[in-house]
Amino acid sequence: MHLGSRKAAVLPWVAALAVMVLWASSFVVIRGVGVHFSAGSMALLRLVVASVALAIGAVIYRPRWPRTAAAWGWILLWGVSWFGVYTVVLNLAEHHIDAGTTAMLVNVAPLLVALASGVLLGEGLPARLFVGIGVSMAGIVVITLATTTGQLTMAGVVLSLIAAVLYAGSVLLQKWRLTGGDSYAVTLIGIVGAMVACTPFSGDLADDLPAAPPGSVLAVVYLGLFPTALAFNFWGYALKNIPAGVLSSSSLVVPALVVLLSWIALAEVPPLLAVVGGALCLTGAGFSIVPHIRAALRRPEPVLEPEPSLTR
Repeated sequence: MHLGSRKAAVLPWVAALAVMVLWASSFVVIRGVGVHFSAGSMALLRLVVASVALAIGAVIYRPRWPRTAAAWGWILLWGVSWFGVYTVVLNLAEHHIDAGTTAMLVNVAPLLVALASGVLLGEGLPARLFVGIGVSMAGIVVITLATTTGQLTMAGVVLSLIAAVLYAGSVLLQKWRLTGGDSYAVTLIGIVGAMVACTPFSGDLADDLPAAPPGSVLAVVYLGLFPTALAFNFWGYALKNIPAGVLSSSSLVVPALVVLLSWIALAEVPPLLAVVGGALCLTGAGFSIVPHIRAALRRPEPVLEPEPSLTR
């Protein structure tokens, strides 16, 4: 394989890794600023920041916009569901249940994606993928047991499971209908649609913003710029080139990354049990995705037909 082909094969996986690191960082940031913003106001400010940043980028990048009303409709449905409803539901869940248990329940989503994409999108149901997901989910359970505060309500459990269904449905919809378009345009339209849908929380944001410390405001700005605007563009690019079930299974490394980032950024020394759980997450995810990375790197160079001679 030529260097250019090897680079093209590995870039989607580099993008996927960047997404996982950025999403993991968002859990760490939200933990610190959640006391200063309500679920709706944090989501709205995050979406406003992301919308402004992507709109500025669109002036330079000049993305290809959808050409049909149906395409716009699918994108808006996807954006409102994932960036809007999912984010608010997840924030609400963490008001009723601790973050570790929420993460455990929400991470049912990769299993749902793997099952549905295998049946509905023709990706198949490889045993290796499901074994890897099972090992990673066992790791998430171990991390949860090590970090849980015991805060648990039925409302929190229900909201977390709703978030998992929204996550899975959004990934499947994006893979099914949206990967053929310009991922920058898709992300921008989806985020702006979600921002508009979240405008009922404007009053909450007007109350929370003046009272929040500058550091917390900057933290939400970070959430809008990096785990939202940048990460979802990387996600869209990766999803074009990687099966939905496999890519979603890679998100099972996020709990392990959260443990690591909390240790580095917040000086929160993880319990030994959490370290064991993180190792299981990484092992399971690696078992699922490493063969796909190797296969992409071994993919043969396409044979090109010689161009006809102009002298004949």
